[in-house]
Amino acid sequence: MRVSPRPGLLNPEGKAIHHALNALGFDAVSDVRVGKSIEVRLSAASEDDARSAAEAMARRLLANPVTEDYEVERIAALEPA
Repeated sequence: MRVSPRPGLLNPEGKAIHHALNALGFDAVSDVRVGKSIEVRLSAASEDDARSAAEAMARRLLANPVTEDYEVERIAALEPA
């Protein structure tokens, strides 16, 4: 899952990185937004069930609905161990 700050909201960590990159001479950088990547491994009967569970996790715990958006990026079956 990828959790990122909603557009238009302040992102202090991204702003600090942006200023630092500009100070290092990376003048072409116009904006930096910092979010988080969360990898979850789970057991499910199907990819649809896994996606539904991941969406519920993000909606109920992993993302703040007021300040963050989330996206479930990839659902893939793992090889048995």
